[in-house]
Amino acid sequence: MSGTVCVIGLGSMGYGAAVTLLRAGVAVRGVDVREDALASLRQEGGEPAATPAEGASGADAVITFVVDADQTEEVLLGEHGAAMTMNTGSGVVIACATVAPARAERLAARLAERGCTMLDAPVSGGATGAATGELTVMASGSAEAFRRADPYLSVIAAKVYHLGEEPGQGSRVKMINQLLAGVHIAATAEAMALGIRAGIDPDTLYEVISNSAGSSWMFRNRAPHILAGDYTATSAVDIFVKDLGIVLETGRSLTFPLPLAASAHQLFTMASAQGLGREDDSAVIKVYAANTGIPLPGADG
Repeated sequence: MSGTVCVIGLGSMGYGAAVTLLRAGVAVRGVDVREDALASLRQEGGEPAATPAEGASGADAVITFVVDADQTEEVLLGEHGAAMTMNTGSGVVIACATVAPARAERLAARLAERGCTMLDAPVSGGATGAATGELTVMASGSAEAFRRADPYLSVIAAKVYHLGEEPGQGSRVKMINQLLAGVHIAATAEAMALGIRAGIDPDTLYEVISNSAGSSWMFRNRAPHILAGDYTATSAVDIFVKDLGIVLETGRSLTFPLPLAASAHQLFTMASAQGLGREDDSAVIKVYAANTGIPLPGADG
């Protein structure tokens, strides 16, 4: 297929999406602060760019896979932002970071002032989903935004949900997903830690629970990290400090109690304070290890 896409943020998800687009025949320009990520993209056939403005010059789509709302605004509207040079006549910004819904609304409005069309499009599916073109996209925006984005979303995503005509609704749905994801990861860590303290072989525990009613997608995905003692980040602890913080802030604005989200947020915050912020989010189990002395599987446990 034809077209040029600028992918800003070549972390695990952004890089996977960029390579998936390249393999579909899309010309990809990549932007990242890490030289190794840019070098890897070049080896795959992509074109590194020094700034978002350079990468977005004349592009049909700009896809942002950065960490948060501040970074999203900087790469799009900052001094060397993509909005300066992208193709406003037919191009689209596909904003994929998890941000507070109000920030998504404001960002879309600011881009519109510059003639840019934005799709509020947070994603789920992790590095694996991005690398295989099987992301889930929770999107909201105008019919024109969807029309412009569809050729590229159809490559990187297995499911694209149309959640409304106004930016912000996609971010609201992603916020609920992150509430559940964070609580399930925290529950996985607590359950595995309790099982270890109770003398249950952790591999056996994982096998039984994976085939029982208490299982979840997060349990089946994150518990193997714990069993391997491998906390190389695919989604870091600090991501859930941020994302559950968005959940709690929204709850406060709506005067809505969120006791489970608050407890999970405290667990991730404790892990971050313990120096684990850049480790995989399954490393929250180390909070239990530090407090109870339980032995964790793997070489670093």
